[in-house]
Amino acid sequence: MPCPPLKRASIASLCIVLIATALAPAGCGGGLYLGFELGGPDDRPPSVALSSAVDSAAAGDTARLAAAASDDFGVDSVAFYRDEAGGTPTLLATDTRAPYQLDTVIPVSPAGTVWRYFARAFDSAGQQADSEAVTITVR
Repeated sequence: MPCPPLKRASIASLCIVLIATALAPAGCGGGLYLGFELGGPDDRPPSVALSSAVDSAAAGDTARLAAAASDDFGVDSVAFYRDEAGGTPTLLATDTRAPYQLDTVIPVSPAGTVWRYFARAFDSAGQQADSEAVTITVR
């Protein structure tokens, strides 16, 4: 004899029983893993874009850098870097709260020097992403 079709109330009752069965032993340190996570794993790195209020400034002037960062599970922090002449980035500051921004002083350097800045966003899973660089030319 075939099984009768399940009605909506029966499916809902079955779901409640499955969830209760899975959660019941959790208080004792046990539990039943059903093979899925609510929301899924954080498997995508954040995204970040950097902008500057100016594209040229005198040495010693202050320039504001602003980063727009997002992540499917949230951004933990944004770090701001300046690329030095040898290509080594120097960490200028880290911001843990939006809006992510930094007021930085343009280093003393000859007119025509181009300074490159970028932002690095971090999420709670330790993933990171770098922005495209913005440049500020010393005038």
